[in-house]
Amino acid sequence: MKKFNALLLVLGSVLAAPSFADDSQALQDRLATLKSFKAQFAQKVTDKEGQAVMQGEGTIALQQPMMIRWQQTNPDDTLFVSNGDKTYYFDSFAEQVTIMKTSSLIDSTPFVLLTSKDPAQWEKYSVLATSTGFSVTPNKGVESQVEQLDIAFSGAGNEQGLAKLVVTDNSGQLSSFTFNNAQVNTPLDKSTFEFTPPEGVEIDDQSNGE
Repeated sequence: MKKFNALLLVLGSVLAAPSFADDSQALQDRLATLKSFKAQFAQKVTDKEGQAVMQGEGTIALQQPMMIRWQQTNPDDTLFVSNGDKTYYFDSFAEQVTIMKTSSLIDSTPFVLLTSKDPAQWEKYSVLATSTGFSVTPNKGVESQVEQLDIAFSGAGNEQGLAKLVVTDNSGQLSSFTFNNAQVNTPLDKSTFEFTPPEGVEIDDQSNGE
């Protein structure tokens, strides 16, 4: 589960907002135009001294409402899929699938806010506009392993997609994700966000069978 917790740390750092209400609303308005997004990503992780710890790559797909597919293909093959109701995490090396209710992950994985408009979740974070995009930080009293999330967009108007995401955790480790070959607001097949566990894998169903 160590890799799963690390993934939640990354995904859980990706969005939420306000204290600076105008900047928060600006970010929410920007995301409202992002009906769907699909891209490849390159990942680089450095420690607090700036030394490289890991490099990776994979693909991401997002679609409103509450649909996510995050697949890392290197250095490990892992898959995180949410169809809006249930979320599946598949570790092919461990041959294990964890099933969860998406609604129960919102606090620990604010990444789902990329496709959510729930004010109660946005109120847990502060947003500040920067020269390259937006910087998101948890408000006082919000438990988070993430100190800061920096988001940069690319494109213009309704064709704005994610360009880069940088996550800084409370140990000083920095995870940078650069997106390329992006498709913005193009129809995505429903099967993109569905998952059927392969035969023979261990299944940890935490959704209570719902």
